[in-house]
Amino acid sequence: MRRVLFIGILQILTGGFLMAQNDQNNPGSNHANKFEQLGSILPTPNEYRTASGAPGPKYWQQRCDYDIKADLDEQALKIIGSETVTYYNNSPNTLTYLWLQLDENQHSSVNNANYQTSSSMPAQVTVQSLQRMEEDKTDNGNGVNITKLKDVLGKPLTYIINKTMMRVELPVPLKPGQKFAFMVDWNYKITDRMARGGRGGYEYFPEEDNYLFTITQWYPRLCVYSDFQGWQNHQFAGRGEFALTFGNFKVQMTVPADHVVGATGECQNYAQVLSPAQLARWKTAQTAKEPVEVVTLAEAKENEKDKAKTKKTWIFHANNVRDFAWTSSRKFVWDAMPAMVEGKKVMCMSFYGKEAYGLYRKYSTKAVAHTIKTYSKFTIPYPYPVAQSVEASNGMEYPMICFNYGRTEKDGTYSEATKYGMIGVIIHEVGHNFFPMIINSDERQWTWMDEGLNTFVEYLTEELWDNKFPSRRGPAWSITDYMKLPKDQLEPIMTNSENIANFGANAYAKPATGLNILRETIMGRELFDYAFKEYARRWAFKHPTPADLFRTMEDASAEDLDWFWRGWFYSTDAVDISLDSVKYARIDFSAQPPKDTMVLQNLAKPQVPAFDDISKIRNRNTDSIRFLTDVDTSLRDFYWRYARGYEPYDSSKYGVAMPSNLEKVDEATKQKYQNAHFYELTFSNKGGLVMPIIIEWTYKDGTKEVDRIPAQVWRYNENKVVKLFMKDKEVAAIKLDPMRETADINESNNSWGQVVPEPSRFQVFKQKQGAARGQSTGINPMQKAETKKGL
Repeated sequence: MRRVLFIGILQILTGGFLMAQNDQNNPGSNHANKFEQLGSILPTPNEYRTASGAPGPKYWQQRCDYDIKADLDEQALKIIGSETVTYYNNSPNTLTYLWLQLDENQHSSVNNANYQTSSSMPAQVTVQSLQRMEEDKTDNGNGVNITKLKDVLGKPLTYIINKTMMRVELPVPLKPGQKFAFMVDWNYKITDRMARGGRGGYEYFPEEDNYLFTITQWYPRLCVYSDFQGWQNHQFAGRGEFALTFGNFKVQMTVPADHVVGATGECQNYAQVLSPAQLARWKTAQTAKEPVEVVTLAEAKENEKDKAKTKKTWIFHANNVRDFAWTSSRKFVWDAMPAMVEGKKVMCMSFYGKEAYGLYRKYSTKAVAHTIKTYSKFTIPYPYPVAQSVEASNGMEYPMICFNYGRTEKDGTYSEATKYGMIGVIIHEVGHNFFPMIINSDERQWTWMDEGLNTFVEYLTEELWDNKFPSRRGPAWSITDYMKLPKDQLEPIMTNSENIANFGANAYAKPATGLNILRETIMGRELFDYAFKEYARRWAFKHPTPADLFRTMEDASAEDLDWFWRGWFYSTDAVDISLDSVKYARIDFSAQPPKDTMVLQNLAKPQVPAFDDISKIRNRNTDSIRFLTDVDTSLRDFYWRYARGYEPYDSSKYGVAMPSNLEKVDEATKQKYQNAHFYELTFSNKGGLVMPIIIEWTYKDGTKEVDRIPAQVWRYNENKVVKLFMKDKEVAAIKLDPMRETADINESNNSWGQVVPEPSRFQVFKQKQGAARGQSTGINPMQKAETKKGL
């Protein structure tokens, strides 16, 4: 007989909290909903995209090459361009037309996407706003003008423009494996980016009558045609960015002769466009340890004084990129230095005016180098020869070049917010080279695959820049103000970008935070980093979907994460785990175990089926069936007879001894457990989102201990968990999520006992902006310190 040690429990103390209703997918059940597999939510795997998340054996994607000539007319503020486009049909489908993007139509009053929003009567208006309302009634002349569209033989092609999209009819169907080349001539008026917004345009500096041009989404370019959706031809409404096809670019840009040009790719003719001194500095920069000014501050200031009457043509090549952008201005200082990424040299460069010199000269190029090195560690080695940062009071990314903000005050000082905002935006925009310029997701459909993944690695990169870096997005605690908003102000991460109310929080911060929680709290760094690198490796220079990410992360880590994707990405649930009650107990070694007892019992009745089912009846009536107990009568025993009534049933009650299976513990056991303290904790899921339960125990001797319970503890009851713990010391206080790593939106129900008061909170998702993006206002500490020095 197995003996079980007996202990008595006493000294029970209970504390309770109120519970809130928990919204679930299936309100009739309190389990299995949160841990249900994504199943049919994800697309069915096929020969193009496998169930593991990897490209399939028949994966394909299109290619498009461009040969572009562009003329920048600074006086007329106009771009005149011509291009030869060569499109390769690598799909298994025959195409009868092509879709191109005309993104500059965003600025047209007649050909924009016409995604209107609500508006109301203002308390006051500006003249500019009145002019915009008046302008919207007529054709403002902005947008792309197509002046010629023909095939390489000179035959005109039929086309139609629908808002920001252009469909080109193919003269003959384009079969799999074939290519089609055509030529487009076009032009558009460059808009005032500072007044009208947008990613491309000009910034005007009236004090010196100069311009800084950012020429982006500026040429007619092919939409993506893919296996998972066909043509991606959603209209460009200004927010959802770009799904683009990889290819090779040759671009010639004719600009005023005193302009400095930075662009996607490598310049082919520096010897013709730079002065001998500048060319010598460029060569010196190839092996420099610190950034070298190729165009100096003195030269930039001199260029600002007089405008050149002639022009120069800069020629750039870029291979295997999805887009091409450039910048041009006579205001630019240009510095450069190399960075080594796994033995390969990458030229890191920055372009900036005198207004940003005090910040960009010190930080920008080094931030570029730090970014490509760090991202290479977490994803794939940076594959391109160049990485560039341009100060343009902006924040936007393109292959090998990006536009950022960060200017000093006129006295050269700057605020701390300006400094870290500038470094953060440089890291973010340079990081976009990886997401989505290389790992080429569809930004217009799933903004978070671009912005969210990039913001996550930006956070890792900022943390490796400075351990005190004031990162705004990534830490779990910083997303809680957003996640506690009313449900009618929230939408799932998987929402299309044009339909998101709180864009920065939803598309940038929440997915970045989710990945950080996966890395630090759920999977651990080793498993996460391996799986994340595998995703980057699999989908570099390809077109991944969310399913490819989700499946790869699970495939490479052996972690079932469907519960996390479902909760964090497909719902608006929040984390709010409440510590509802605590019961405390000690062992009572003096308690006596129960004694042996006598009970009256009936004998067991024959085990006869309650119903004579059809199979038994048919078996009895089938001549070919003989039962084994009839064939071999030695198998007939007492119970064979008992079941048939040959042995009568005795209904009398008999006394049966029931010995206790408990006994007192021995002295050794008593010594072992005499200092044991037992705590039963009850948790409730008030926010709806399941998450690991992290418990910090503070003992009465001042020491601490942390227990981590995986999220699967909720699988049998998604509303409530009861858990017993044995501790060898008495507990003074209990706190859930002490490092604030699960994004719990209500920390007031996370504690029991003597706890340290929480610090005051601040709003995370409010940002102050000045006239020039990233420039500080008011007196900054640097100015104050300089003032004191002068006293």
